[in-house]
Amino acid sequence: MASSRWQPDVLGPDFSALTFDLGNDPDGEGQITATLVRHEQQSAATAAVLYVHGFTDYFFQRPLAEFFAQRGYAFYALDLRKCGRSQRPGQTPHHITDLSMYDAELGLAAAEINAATGSRPLLIAAHSTGGLITALWLDRLRRGLDRLHRGLDRLDRDPTAGNPTGLVLNSPWFDLQGAPILRGAGTTVVNSVARVRPLATIPRKIAGAYGESLHNSVHGEWEYDLNYKPLHGYPVTFGFLSAVRRGHATLHRGLEIGVPSLVLHSDATTLAGPAADGETPHIDTADGVLDTRQIARWTGCLGNRVSAVPVPGARHDVFLSRQGARDTAYTELDNWLLSNDDRIRGALHE
Repeated sequence: MASSRWQPDVLGPDFSALTFDLGNDPDGEGQITATLVRHEQQSAATAAVLYVHGFTDYFFQRPLAEFFAQRGYAFYALDLRKCGRSQRPGQTPHHITDLSMYDAELGLAAAEINAATGSRPLLIAAHSTGGLITALWLDRLRRGLDRLHRGLDRLDRDPTAGNPTGLVLNSPWFDLQGAPILRGAGTTVVNSVARVRPLATIPRKIAGAYGESLHNSVHGEWEYDLNYKPLHGYPVTFGFLSAVRRGHATLHRGLEIGVPSLVLHSDATTLAGPAADGETPHIDTADGVLDTRQIARWTGCLGNRVSAVPVPGARHDVFLSRQGARDTAYTELDNWLLSNDDRIRGALHE
């Protein structure tokens, strides 16, 4: 039975939610919170998983929670500050000027999960921007622990803040898609504007083809809250994109996250808009958000024990793909979990 700290969640009786008070926003938008969502599974868990969403996103993927629950994982998901359930009036959705600020809610979530599960091994799973955020977080955790073990520093985090033992990434945002100039001169401009006008938004035409391919009010099969995940996405602030580009630069220099990782992504990219007749069948069988060649190129920067799997016919979110590609993605995940079981929840927890 859930404690009074946990409240009913919007996904229904199989889920509950816990709000973290994060205090004043370092980016000056008032009091901020984050929301931890828990799947109320019945079977005993031998490990746990924490899922982190991407940009213009929040946790609503019930089948993903059920998949992990059926395999003995206590499932949790985190709606980051200003995202999804954590949005507050007057705040800019997803705006942040330094990705390391997310360490606060990630640490609180991991500590809460550890306390609830008796410090069971913790698998991290994430999508798109969440993949960049969690990879950088795990690298900082490993470097902090290494310094502590060598007696060079104290550990500036709650020592109960998790024992991550694996990482599963679903189409992680590892580089800026588009023309090469955007990654050079364009990024220089973004960083310059971000220093003086972080809340200014990037002038761009936002295509809704991807969102329309997902939501059941248009062409898709999924039901979710369009207030939290609008069809055409949220505007991108210069401050947020600058933070992401600094994160990309850190990743490209090479990380060592210290745990085995799986990277799933589509086998094709389609960044073009709709056809002249308005049809967008290509968006159903390829990544219409990120360049999968960039994902493949930078996956090795996570460190050792990385497995990368292109999923034929998958969308940007491989677990929201059409049935065939979705089944393939779950099969690949299942195989990876089985082959790494000793590392994820066996030997590493002895």
